[in-house]
Parts: sequence; structure tokens; C-alpha cells
Amino acid sequence: MSGDAGPGVGATFSVTLPSGATWTPTFVQSIDEAKCIGCGRCFRVCPRGVLELVGLDDEGERIALDPDGDEEEEYEKKVMTIAHRELCIGCTACSKICPKKCYTHAAASA
Repeated sequence: MSGDAGPGVGATFSVTLPSGATWTPTFVQSIDEAKCIGCGRCFRVCPRGVLELVGLDDEGERIALDPDGDEEEEYEKKVMTIAHRELCIGCTACSKICPKKCYTHAAASA
């Protein structure tokens, strides 16, 4: 593990791979709910349980979805949310599969 800019201000977390190459993971920061279509592709590829699908009502309030699929609550659309940001490993699989490019990722400070 190293800091690209050296110790101190502006340093980012990076990893030196066995090949000698440097990889800087970028961690999920936000999801653009206006663009998200709630398809769930990102949820299915995330290996760490970072994401959660929720419903939005007509006022934009979040509604938990029934895990059994019995949709009794009224919602306008489904969107993905970041439920456990601390579990993100920086692989960006969610961003790569998102058809609407809703994700923003950033490197962590060292």
C-alpha cells in the first residue's frame, strides 16, 4: 500500500500488485437517483452487499421494499441506494454494469 502523492495532503490510497503495477481503487460515493431505473444489475454484481433497492413514492420519500415480493406499498419507481458504503472494496463492478451510468466513485485518502 502506498500514497501516490507521498505522505500528507493529497495522497490517495493505492496498492502495488504482484506484477509491480499500481492500482488505485475507487469507492462508491453516490448514485444519481434521477437517472437510476432500478434494474438491479449493480445489486447482482456487487460482491459485498453495499447496495439496496428501495421504492420512491410520489413525494420522493424512500419506501422499503418487501423482500417477499408482496408489493402492497405504493411507489412511483424503484432506485438503488448505498446501504453499506463501508463495505465497498473499490472494484467498480456496479459502475461498469450500470446501463444509465448513475455511479460516482472516488479514490480514498491515504
